[in-house]
Amino acid sequence: MRDTPEPDVLLDWYDQHARKLPWRISPQDQRAGTVPDPYRIWLSEIMLQQTTVAAVKTYFERFTHLWPTIHDLAQAEDGRVMGEWAGLGYYARARNLLKCARVVSGELGGVFPDTVEALQKLPGIGPYTAGAIAAIAFNQPAVVVDGNVERVMARMFDIHTPLPAAKPELTDYAAGLTPHSRPGDYAQAVMDLGATICTPRNPACGICPWRKPCLARQAGTAAELPKKTPKKPKPVRFGTVYIARRVDGALLLERRPDKGLLGGMLGWPGSEWVEGETPDHATPIRAEWKVLPAEARHTFTHFHLRLAVQTALVPMDRTPDQGEFIEANAFSSGDLPTVMRKAFDLYTGA
Repeated sequence: MRDTPEPDVLLDWYDQHARKLPWRISPQDQRAGTVPDPYRIWLSEIMLQQTTVAAVKTYFERFTHLWPTIHDLAQAEDGRVMGEWAGLGYYARARNLLKCARVVSGELGGVFPDTVEALQKLPGIGPYTAGAIAAIAFNQPAVVVDGNVERVMARMFDIHTPLPAAKPELTDYAAGLTPHSRPGDYAQAVMDLGATICTPRNPACGICPWRKPCLARQAGTAAELPKKTPKKPKPVRFGTVYIARRVDGALLLERRPDKGLLGGMLGWPGSEWVEGETPDHATPIRAEWKVLPAEARHTFTHFHLRLAVQTALVPMDRTPDQGEFIEANAFSSGDLPTVMRKAFDLYTGA
């Protein structure tokens, strides 16, 4: 009869080795009576979607300094929030962040619901995020399965079905281990285990609190799990952006439509992004345009992007056909999404 992974064993390890994160209440502080703030848990989980902990920490601290409560965030200007989000990527998250904040603040009196079902009805909250908020903020025995948890489960039970097909099976195993006692700490413990010990490469099996019941460790297969279905090569799309500076220093910018990639973000006027050759596109303002020798290159989830960058200096009396001029003292390159900032860096370095 095999040993079974015991949640209490993992919780004992977590009590000693929990990562210190700005949104987390330590086990010791919880025992002293400090309770998690659902607003901070929700904000961190939205930021952490498809982003690393290291990348999120600074953004989280800045957001909670600027908008310490859900009501503060709900009242913030869209452009300011989108600007502060710049660099985190996946900008639909920021739009849904504001939508959700305004629903919770305006319709729910600033109180987040405490069940997975109710949380999933809010903008931008899917099954994983709802489970994480319910478990961590409200100590509900919700199943929380991120990439770290999938890896731990695949190794613990020696599952060789490749992801993403293995997700339902791994979720079932995770559900079977989720305890009713301290489920929030347990959810964070499994994620910490995957992030610090049961890592993608070179897992530290010798110091793992669950090493004894781990079937992959026994079989010598831990390093090759979880298996993944090979991804198709990403296509390459091409486009052009136009950076026009007026003689007084103002820059020609446009705010992108709310829907689609980089929705709601400031950017340079430009063409569509298409596969094949760079598409023809009318320039946003009459000027003598020069093509920079280098491209702005960026990788999104589903494709690589290569942008030609054209620049021009225009007189004061020239009216743009696309976008509007923003005074130099009102412009910050930090408000631009990463790909647009790359184009600007090429411009300033030319």
